[in-house]
Amino acid sequence: MGMTTAVVVLVALGLDALLGWPRWLYGLVGHPVSWIGGLVGRLDRWLNLADARPEERRLAGAVAALAVTGLSVECALLIGWLMPEGWVGALLTGVVAWPLIAMRSMHDHVVDVLTPLKAHDLERARLAVARIVGRDVSVLDGAGVARASLESLAENTSDGVVAPVFWGVVFGLPGIVGYKAINTLDSMIGHRSPKYEAFGWASARIDDLANLVPARLTGLLFVMVSIRPRTALLAMWRDAGKHRSPNAGWPEAALAGALDVRLSGPRVYAGRMTDEPWVNGAAPDPQPQDIERGLGIYRMAMLALALVVALCAFV
Repeated sequence: MGMTTAVVVLVALGLDALLGWPRWLYGLVGHPVSWIGGLVGRLDRWLNLADARPEERRLAGAVAALAVTGLSVECALLIGWLMPEGWVGALLTGVVAWPLIAMRSMHDHVVDVLTPLKAHDLERARLAVARIVGRDVSVLDGAGVARASLESLAENTSDGVVAPVFWGVVFGLPGIVGYKAINTLDSMIGHRSPKYEAFGWASARIDDLANLVPARLTGLLFVMVSIRPRTALLAMWRDAGKHRSPNAGWPEAALAGALDVRLSGPRVYAGRMTDEPWVNGAAPDPQPQDIERGLGIYRMAMLALALVVALCAFV
């Protein structure tokens, strides 16, 4: 099972690295995450009732989380049942898993931020970073844009690549699809807001659990490929717990230490300043060249991840 599932993941990684998810294909069939998101949106409208008591909304949110995850996994199991045995089935299943590993798109999104920032076009850089972060980008200076892009790179390396790879190697296509359902639920309803604090509670907690191991593995990958692994490891160990997320701080602190820059810190959401602690706070703010170096670390980490998966598949 481990060898077969690793082959599935390796095929998906290779296709994503080579092709991403082409726009023409997105226009033709959409994207599995958007299909899952459509179901989450419908359940949100049907079950998240404004006049319900908090405990009722929490129960409804748990039902929604289980329904979305369960249905997604059932679809993946059905696909697996329809696949032929052996290598052919593993290769075809890898093609199905291909859009669920967002390795290339994350790289391209950060490049889209870097390009205008290097050209001193702050407005275009803000527009680009707004596509990958939820904070108010209108107040960001160049250093703030650079921080936001590196934070997103670190966190989404875990959420978008390492976590689906990890669960894919463990459980095959159902593991990848189940994880993407959990992560989509968290991104859509797992917010600490009046509308979702109760309804999204279960989705946020399940996502925290699903990312517990992948987030720490991502941090270790950044440490391993860094030119200053000891500094990166110390920063991760010291500052990961300062982050508001129980998981995101691990890859973020490791990347901050690897680049010798500070990340996180105060930011504005919906017009309200949140006083987040700094990660690797004694270091300077990142500059455009630090984003370039961050992308280099990302590429090396992804190569290391692919080598580990290949070892699982063929050794």
